[in-house]
Amino acid sequence: MEFTDDQGLGTAIRNAGSPTWSARAAAGRHLAKSRGIDEVADVLHRLLLDPEDTGVTWKTAEALLERKDSVGLRLVLLARSYAANEATADEIQAALDCNPDWMTAEGADRLTRHLRELTVDEDAGVREEARRILGRLRSQ
Repeated sequence: MEFTDDQGLGTAIRNAGSPTWSARAAAGRHLAKSRGIDEVADVLHRLLLDPEDTGVTWKTAEALLERKDSVGLRLVLLARSYAANEATADEIQAALDCNPDWMTAEGADRLTRHLRELTVDEDAGVREEARRILGRLRSQ
């Protein structure tokens, strides 16, 4: 994945509050590619838990997982641990389960490595989600 400079970041942040689901989804995709992802983590979290449309959740989670790093995975796991709405939780889980990168040996190794790293994360929800997925992977 190619990370974007923070050009257009202000527009993406504004679009994250748009009444149009497609604008919010596009904002999530743009923000997920940001080099300064820590600065927009709260906005991404809000988009992952979008109360109006799971399409926003899916597109944002998908973009974060395309980063292929523990930062993107952590944000997705954090949102999964906070998801109170079943449809939102299912959408996040589907993005995790359907990531094509994890179907390759290299991608599966990377996922396992990132999950192990996240089992000691400072957030209990992230730790539990990482452990849950590792447990599922071991039982396959």
